[in-house]
Amino acid sequence: MKTIRIGGGQGFWGDLNDAPITMAKNDNVNYIACDYLAELTLSIMRRQQEHNPERGYARDFITALKQMLPMIKEKNIKVLTNAGGMNVKAAVEAAKQAIKESGLNLKIGYVLGDDVKDVIPQLRKQGISMNNMDTGESIDSILPKMINANVYYGSEPIVECLQGGADIIIVGRSTDTALFVAPLQYEFGWKTGEWDALATGILAGHLSECGAQCTGGNYDYDWRNVPSPEILGYPIAEISEPGKLVMTKTKNTGGLVTPQSVKEQLFYEIHDPSQYLTPDVIADFSKITVKELEKDRVEVAGVTGRERPETLKLCVGYLEGYRNIAYLPYSWPDALDKAKLAANILDKRMAMKNLKYLEKRIDYLGLNALHGCMAHEINVDLNEVVLRYAIKTETKEEALKLTPEIAPVSNLNGPAQGCFFGGRTKPSEVFALWPTLIPRDAVKLEAHVEEVK
Repeated sequence: MKTIRIGGGQGFWGDLNDAPITMAKNDNVNYIACDYLAELTLSIMRRQQEHNPERGYARDFITALKQMLPMIKEKNIKVLTNAGGMNVKAAVEAAKQAIKESGLNLKIGYVLGDDVKDVIPQLRKQGISMNNMDTGESIDSILPKMINANVYYGSEPIVECLQGGADIIIVGRSTDTALFVAPLQYEFGWKTGEWDALATGILAGHLSECGAQCTGGNYDYDWRNVPSPEILGYPIAEISEPGKLVMTKTKNTGGLVTPQSVKEQLFYEIHDPSQYLTPDVIADFSKITVKELEKDRVEVAGVTGRERPETLKLCVGYLEGYRNIAYLPYSWPDALDKAKLAANILDKRMAMKNLKYLEKRIDYLGLNALHGCMAHEINVDLNEVVLRYAIKTETKEEALKLTPEIAPVSNLNGPAQGCFFGGRTKPSEVFALWPTLIPRDAVKLEAHVEEVK
């Protein structure tokens, strides 16, 4: 029986860059899918591109690709990635240069068309609403502050690249799962309408898209006993038939694959398990079974699918304001009381400056910074407490009012035994997400394949 092995080589932009390299060297996989994108990532990449037209993509991928190229050629591994981010063409050019320097002959595929920022005004004139999925508010309210607008598309244009013989495929904001569904459609000939089969690809992608989170990273069940967590193996999905797959990990690495680790990833970002919405299929995870076959091999079966939605998700990033955050540590004795006094001083200084803020947060690291109002004060004189004083404002100028106040209160004008981290604080942009839907036929995707030698 034909079995396709797809590795999840990255879980986010900033993940361990050697993970896909180790997978390519140590194991035998047919495909490696590297996921770099999140909603916030796209807004950050857009800002990078605005400062430098050659930026706006995950350059970490190019660093890893250079070391992977010999294995891609020798082992016939195909690599798929959404590292193209906001600047797919620049990422492709960087990949081409790496291939040319390697002296290898490979084909590179890429997909354009998910960036719809410039056509949104036209779509609004056509009567496409794009209201906020959570609040129902019209998108018109944030258009002047829009940074990026990217459509989550499915596997179809990626399959086109595979059909064109691409060895490396670079895309922008495809869904994470599309990077896993596409190889299975290509290898097994699964078509639109074979919903159970396509749902199997969605399941493989969902279990693999977060990298080591499926193999012992960010593990809650038995985290103390994860073997060699400093060299976690990354997930590999083995698929041989619709409705069933086996999860394992890179050979000769640390970490683990157990029913518990698989279940923890299975529940990640799931709202309604019976309706996991994707552009390719609506997957039903509600009747899935998880069974350990042997050490580090777990069978996941029972996924089914239904007809895909007629709309695609559109994520619009926009500027919501500016934040300014200060960290002031205080030591024993009376560390918490000192931190509270410092916060009170800052409050009064900000009132004297007539600070206009959208939001203010005062947290005490070591007491309530993670649990907020659910935390309770303990009758212990803590060794140390860090005051986190944060404001969010509409303008950068307003946020700057906090900056000159931090050094005085932490040094000579506030409680004793204090200091501050990181030098003078600087306001930074706050990006917000506008989730909405867009008709499929409003999006024009283009698949390309080029030979590089």
